[in-house]
Amino acid sequence: QVQLVESGGGLVQAGGSLRLSCAVSGSIFSISAMGWYRQAPGKQRDMVAVITSGGSPKYADSVKGRFIISRDNAKNTVYVQMNSLKPEDTAVYYCYANVIPYGRSLYSTNWGQGTQVTVSS
Repeated sequence: QVQLVESGGGLVQAGGSLRLSCAVSGSIFSISAMGWYRQAPGKQRDMVAVITSGGSPKYADSVKGRFIISRDNAKNTVYVQMNSLKPEDTAVYYCYANVIPYGRSLYSTNWGQGTQVTVSS
């Protein structure tokens, strides 16, 4: 079994910063891509930032220059530093990881439970 536990969400004023963390645990043989999506009320879940196992990042245009994704492979943890936050960044943020569990041969996508980020104007 694979579990993803997110932390770091909360309420912040516009222009402020938050750092989200997501730790992956369980029977893990390998992790490839990790990242973050977000979903605002009444909207679809959209990609925010992803990072490969080698550390190459990709960002949504809406967060480029403000968010920084990183990962610690030794800790099986992915982070996103969110700076210059805007009210439109308000959403539930979900982390994901593509994991091969021990005893398996294919990657499967695993999701966290989500953490609320609210940016007040």
